[in-house]
Amino acid sequence: MPSAEPPGPGADHHDDLPRFRPAGETLVSRGWAIALYRATFLDPDGTPFERDVVRHPGAVAVVAVTDAGTVVLAHQYRPAVDRWVLEIPAGTRDVPGEAPETTAHRELAEEVGYAAADLTLLTRCLVTPGFCDEESSVYLATGLRAVPLDRQGVEEGYMRVVEVRLDEFDARVDDGTIVDATTILGVGLARRRLDAAGR
Repeated sequence: MPSAEPPGPGADHHDDLPRFRPAGETLVSRGWAIALYRATFLDPDGTPFERDVVRHPGAVAVVAVTDAGTVVLAHQYRPAVDRWVLEIPAGTRDVPGEAPETTAHRELAEEVGYAAADLTLLTRCLVTPGFCDEESSVYLATGLRAVPLDRQGVEEGYMRVVEVRLDEFDARVDDGTIVDATTILGVGLARRRLDAAGR
């Protein structure tokens, strides 16, 4: 039986913290999924200050673990950092009204060609809260079966699927092969969940 859904980011709110207040924002640039704003805030003393803020519709990421004890990763080119990155399947929640679980199932099939019998929410996390409001829902997928790929976009057309044994994952982090933060967090939480279940 899956455990209760974990609280979302900010759920541990403390009323005794100094209060900052949003005071408006101006659109600077809008892309296909994200938008950049110049936002104004008031500090606890009422003094205004500005920050550049990226608004993001949210994302999902999936730790897909095979019966053989491997985690399924996508090896893809990421233009923002101009390098190939090994990461768990993930995607932007760019379909209005679509449940995050549905997005997770779709991204798993599209990127690495798997469907999951079981999908369990591990956490919801803020990816880069210093400048972006993106919240990512991270899932554990088990009971995998192969399905047709349906990759979208230029980079995904060149994507490769790589499987890494869970007991070798830490070594790939230590040697710099795996650097994606959501992947490192997700696999760590997945192993904890699987260990607790005796799997």
